Amino acid sequence: MSKQTHSFQAEVAQLLHLVTHSLYSNQEIFLRELISNASDACDKLRFEALGDGTLYGDQPELRVRLTFDKDARTVTVTDSGIGMSETEATENLGTIAKSGTKAFMAQLTGDQKADAQLIGQFGVGFYSGFVVADKITVESRRAGVPPEQGVRWISGGAGDFEVESITRTERGTSVTLHLREDAAEFADGWRLRELVSKYSDHISLPIQMEGEKWEEGKEKGEPGQMVKTGEWETINQASALWTRQKKDITDEQYADFYKQIAHDWEAPLAWSHNKVEGAAEYTQLLYVPSHAPVDIWDREKKAGVKLYVRRVFIMDDAEQILPRYLRFVKGVVDSADLPLNVSRELLQESRDVKTIRDGNTRRVLTLLEQLAKEEKESVTATADKRDDTAKADDAVAIKDTAANKPKEPKYATFWREFGAVFKEGLGEDLANRKHITKLLRYASTTSDAVDVSLMDYKARMKPAQKAIYYLTADTLATAKSSPQLEIFKKKGIEVLLMADRIDEWSLSYLNEFDGTPLQSVAKGAVDLGDLQDEAEKKAAEGAAESVKPLLEKLKAALKDDVEDVRVTTRLVDSPACLVVKDGGMSQQLKRMLQQAGQKVPDTKPVLEINPEHALVKKLDGSVHFDDLAHILLDQAVLAEGGLPDDPAAYVRRVNALLV
Repeated sequence: MSKQTHSFQAEVAQLLHLVTHSLYSNQEIFLRELISNASDACDKLRFEALGDGTLYGDQPELRVRLTFDKDARTVTVTDSGIGMSETEATENLGTIAKSGTKAFMAQLTGDQKADAQLIGQFGVGFYSGFVVADKITVESRRAGVPPEQGVRWISGGAGDFEVESITRTERGTSVTLHLREDAAEFADGWRLRELVSKYSDHISLPIQMEGEKWEEGKEKGEPGQMVKTGEWETINQASALWTRQKKDITDEQYADFYKQIAHDWEAPLAWSHNKVEGAAEYTQLLYVPSHAPVDIWDREKKAGVKLYVRRVFIMDDAEQILPRYLRFVKGVVDSADLPLNVSRELLQESRDVKTIRDGNTRRVLTLLEQLAKEEKESVTATADKRDDTAKADDAVAIKDTAANKPKEPKYATFWREFGAVFKEGLGEDLANRKHITKLLRYASTTSDAVDVSLMDYKARMKPAQKAIYYLTADTLATAKSSPQLEIFKKKGIEVLLMADRIDEWSLSYLNEFDGTPLQSVAKGAVDLGDLQDEAEKKAAEGAAESVKPLLEKLKAALKDDVEDVRVTTRLVDSPACLVVKDGGMSQQLKRMLQQAGQKVPDTKPVLEINPEHALVKKLDGSVHFDDLAHILLDQAVLAEGGLPDDPAAYVRRVNALLV
């Protein structure tokens, strides 16, 4: 066949403009698309050869090769796949979709997002080459036909293309990009290797490039240069680890893969590898790291999950396939259903992506539940071992306690590193809130470690206890020394201690656990119900009546600073404390919002006094009543980790009384 010129169908120019200027704004994408096409061509040959083994001819190897020429400014992608005949080249490269360009174009709406999804379904990866090239040359020979039936296709991406017969000795296709001047950077071995590593490392076929080495200049002062060695090197792993059977992958291989994709120097804490089939078909390999990154609190940080479509890399940090509170998770999701050129906007709208997101979330939560279960079993086993050791003879007891100290359970490590971020899920993930709640861990008045679950707490509740009590504070030390805990310590009632900045916010979404309400010990009046006997209740009522005049004087002295002054039922050793009304904003949350520059409601706390305390008894009738009243208030602020509104005035008052 002599050279023939064909016109693209009328709408192709419009579509090419859409592809090159809208869908493929990232120039690097071209290589991913061409390698993907080459891989598909090899897959098609493998399939057809199942019925006709002669199609391989004398080329049994399936592979993709990259070559470049800096001087000519070209990049060539060559595969040993099924190849194309002249008719197929005209049809496949001259029209956008095999199903008929007219039918395809009829569905274009002008809505870029919708059109992008259509293009992804029909497949136009080849045309991404025009992002970097002003001309593309394709040479091909179909498997099973003689060398003389090769074909060459040439186009500048405008209105037409040329097709002619050639003699091609090898089966398969070569796509040569004649790079524009502003894309000359891609005619470079190092740059091409970088792109293969980034986008196509796990294509299951070997991707090869000719080796290069540095050669010094022959004459003195002559610059050196990179020269090709003539030997082909495989530059990708040529095996998608997540596509292999779990039984064929060692823990070391899982850990090495994690280090590669997460750029981490430590092994992961745990991982989950599954192939999911159903409404959406995808493979997930998700890792929980062993330590938090420095930017873990940046909520705009993208999730660390890479998205692949049929083993072809699509994007890093695909935040749409995991909720933000799981942004610490790293890994890979490989979908069999999404279009290759799916955009972030399309990810937000895709039903398949929602299915994948829900599946990933459940899988991570299940993995964490498994770690929590193993921790509980480990703690039980350690306790049993201690009992056995205690009973053993001294001569055979474990001597080197440091060497035999058990490692920190994995769930404890997870909670230490990521627990505060994980709590965001209480407000973000209503569908999984029950699962999240079971995984929460806190310190308490009976445990210094942050290892108390709500289930553990409830199992230890007193028979007459009606609520799960908790206290939020700026630090754990502040929480432990809070005067609000005094009555609870006296009664032997456990209180959860919460010192993360997120706690106050997250608990606004958690009002009860397993039918038992959560109650802050720093909000509202303390009602211990059946835990307080009648004698104690009558004594409290009598004390309140006896100090009524004092309460009125304190209200008058502190009217600008507090909403109310009342007798406390929660203090034993301290003279006073601050509380807020039920449903009100805690002083801790108020300080946190103010530090962040946020506006907060102009609310005042309630001052509760202990009428049995010596300082309170000295108040009534004192000539320094006003100073003592303000000192009492400021000390209550200090006791809960805050600062007086006027620290200098507080110091002056204390010094005056000391003198």
